[in-house]
Amino acid sequence: MYILIAILFFCFLIFIHELGHFITAKLTGVKVNEFALFMGPAIFKFKRGETTYRLNCLPIGGYCAMEGEDGENDDPRAFVNAKVWKRLIILCAGSFMNFLAGFLIVLLLLAFTAEIIPQKTVSYIEPESDLLTVGIREGDEFYKIDGKRVYTSGDISLLLDRNTTDKFDFTVIRDGKKIKLENVTVERKDFGDGTPRLGVSFTNYEDANFFNEFGYAWDNCRDYARLVWMGLGDLISGKAGLNDMGGPVKIVEVVDEAGKEAESKLDGVMIVINLFAFIAINLAVMNMLPIPALDGGRVFGLLVTWCLEKILRRKINPQVEGYIHAVGMILLLAFMAFITFKDIWSLF
Repeated sequence: MYILIAILFFCFLIFIHELGHFITAKLTGVKVNEFALFMGPAIFKFKRGETTYRLNCLPIGGYCAMEGEDGENDDPRAFVNAKVWKRLIILCAGSFMNFLAGFLIVLLLLAFTAEIIPQKTVSYIEPESDLLTVGIREGDEFYKIDGKRVYTSGDISLLLDRNTTDKFDFTVIRDGKKIKLENVTVERKDFGDGTPRLGVSFTNYEDANFFNEFGYAWDNCRDYARLVWMGLGDLISGKAGLNDMGGPVKIVEVVDEAGKEAESKLDGVMIVINLFAFIAINLAVMNMLPIPALDGGRVFGLLVTWCLEKILRRKINPQVEGYIHAVGMILLLAFMAFITFKDIWSLF
């Protein structure tokens, strides 16, 4: 059941991503030749107006094919001939739709399941904790840890655990004022449970209503986006490697395991849906990276081309950018094939 849910959600995320490109292209007057879900030969298709709509047989990807995307075109409604701001909107719309989907999923889950919203305020500090020594008090609200914003209560343990030293920078809000405690030493100790901790608890809650649910959902999505950046940073720094990366096969496996480990089927469905909210945000962020073939790479190329044309005062052949993205697509597909093979191999 969870594998089926995962497949359906992947289809949904692909569809709304391409729908973002499609809607903004139509609204800005750019000609759309085809709008398709999945790849390969069509299971069925129909044409309405100037656009052909397709459902293809290979359940991977999808596309919104606009006139003149990667080369010169005489059609005044071609993508390449549209104003720069229109092309930027179209290119960013897919990731925006993925982010919006993730936000709405989190908000709906809160609306149906949340009775209380966790806070970021210290409710208890162990008497032997070094936090008391450095100046943290019960009632303080954590605002930053090591320069990084605390969006939700879960961020506190995350950011504390990522610091492997005993030196911390804290910013807390006390009586409406921000108080900075920089380069303070806080040693992890065993407070009787066998696990070295800092000895602080956060068990404050607030009755849920639309406004704090909306704010909490927004903070969760910002947190999800930051987790993607943290993961990329770990890859670059070497803290994480290829073995920690996974593609669709790995994601479906993780989703299935998360659902099965839940106490009930309802809890499993909720966990899986929340996991896909994170995946939606992940896709939104990753797709805007300045990598050829991704929307972020196309945005970067568009801005660079626009700047060069202003400086050189002559039009640059759009086929040059098209070739770059074509090479990027080949490399990206090869990398995806490698990751997929790795994930399938690990199953056996």
